[in-house]
Amino acid sequence: TKLTIFLFLSIWFSSSYSWSNKTHDDFLECLSHKIMNSNSSQVIHTPKNSSYSTLLNSFSDNLRITSDFKPSIIFTPTKESQIQVAIHCSKLHDLQIRIRSGGHDHEGLSYISETPFFIIDLRNLRSISIDTKKKTAWIQAGTTIGELYYRIAEKSKKLAFPAGVCPTIGVGGHFSGGGYGMLARKFGTAADNIIDAKLIDANGQIKDRESMGEDHFWAIRGGGGTSFGLIISWKVKLHYIPKKVTVFNVTRTLEQNATQLIYKWQHIADKVDDNLLLRLFLKSNVQSPFKPGQRSIQAIFSTMFAGGVDELLHEMQKSFPELGLMKEDCIEMSWIESIIFFYGGFPNGTSPDVLLNWNTTSNLHIYFKGKSDYVQHPISIKGLEGIWKLYNQLGENTGVELQVSPYGGKLSDISESETPFPHRAGNIFMIEYAVYWIKMEDSKRSIDWSQKIYTYLGKYVSKSPRAAYFNYRDLDLGMNNKGNTSYEQAKIWGEKYFKNNFDRLVKVKTKIDPTNFFRNEQSIPPLLS
Repeated sequence: TKLTIFLFLSIWFSSSYSWSNKTHDDFLECLSHKIMNSNSSQVIHTPKNSSYSTLLNSFSDNLRITSDFKPSIIFTPTKESQIQVAIHCSKLHDLQIRIRSGGHDHEGLSYISETPFFIIDLRNLRSISIDTKKKTAWIQAGTTIGELYYRIAEKSKKLAFPAGVCPTIGVGGHFSGGGYGMLARKFGTAADNIIDAKLIDANGQIKDRESMGEDHFWAIRGGGGTSFGLIISWKVKLHYIPKKVTVFNVTRTLEQNATQLIYKWQHIADKVDDNLLLRLFLKSNVQSPFKPGQRSIQAIFSTMFAGGVDELLHEMQKSFPELGLMKEDCIEMSWIESIIFFYGGFPNGTSPDVLLNWNTTSNLHIYFKGKSDYVQHPISIKGLEGIWKLYNQLGENTGVELQVSPYGGKLSDISESETPFPHRAGNIFMIEYAVYWIKMEDSKRSIDWSQKIYTYLGKYVSKSPRAAYFNYRDLDLGMNNKGNTSYEQAKIWGEKYFKNNFDRLVKVKTKIDPTNFFRNEQSIPPLLS
């Protein structure tokens, strides 16, 4: 019987391998035949090409993301029509798609899969067209937000756009999941400022806002674009920004009364002037300035004010005098210079040209796990002290940074159902848990610790559902089956990201992609007939 089982498994694995190879070969022939031009070798990359490994290695600097399957093909189209061909061949030969814009998915779903797949990498679709008179821009989905910021500033010193802090993020995924940044309290998320889009649907048709319809257009502005088609470009509205903004990074340790400052911050961060965004980073394992040789915990108040330093000081004195902000802590600069300031790692005065660097991953390869939460009532002093106790349980090779981002302002003015992004009035701030480590042998302990602090904070965060931010994807919340997934199974994670908007997203998906062609481990499923 053991021999029978062995023979059965051998035959099964052999047939699966043969089927996979045949699917790959048939798909490759279909794609190559239909593109039929001189540059097909430049856009189709198979494991036989030297370019394949270069592209594959550029996809992530998070060593935690691994898979038994590598993409059979990496496809880097230069035209929309080539994507239409890839979708046609994918449907014909049943090879799953992964869509990569900037590759910053926390769980790697834009470049890994547990079933045979190929990647459509949008890095060659990066054109930006800006109309300064109408204050609008069309942006192709392979563009990074750093490139977008640079091109806006190149055209006008008076215009800006509200999106994320990290300039290497791709706009394709970032905008479709929300897009929080340093201007969010003044102008809302990136998704709040999308006024048109072009995508390719499951039938290979190019649709804009008018032809896709308002339900479909609603779904891609916060519901995650890859569930509803392949986004090829966005049209956004730009906003006037003062000639000078004011920034500061002020650090306090526990010995400098950080706990009391954080407690006070929670009471004012969502209520201050809409021009002011007071972000907070809580870092572990930093050298204590007061106790040589001992470690401490650091609170960094990282702030941008859309205005001059004197206005900022007046607002801070009124709202948060306990921080003790001084004029010398502050720097006035242009909006584009603030992008480089908040990204970090560059000296003051670094040219904005650095934003045009296409390398979307750093040279620092680490293991990383992210999670998120929303807080609607201030965490008590005792609750904060419990966080510090957990910080002290970290191993030497593991670090943590809680990134605490304030809400209120424009974010609260928009209703929960206006877009699929539901995190509006009532939220004081969002937490991102960023846990990182260097050695593979520390993985289990570090991931267990991230779950431990997440469990600990459960009593202090939103409930029914315990909400999460889609752009900080977390597969711990739940996953779809490899094939079709039931509404009930997807609802487990779906309501955490989208709250009451999940049902409407499912209805849109059922209407526009009933066969679930665009899918991954956390894509919106259609209702099964």
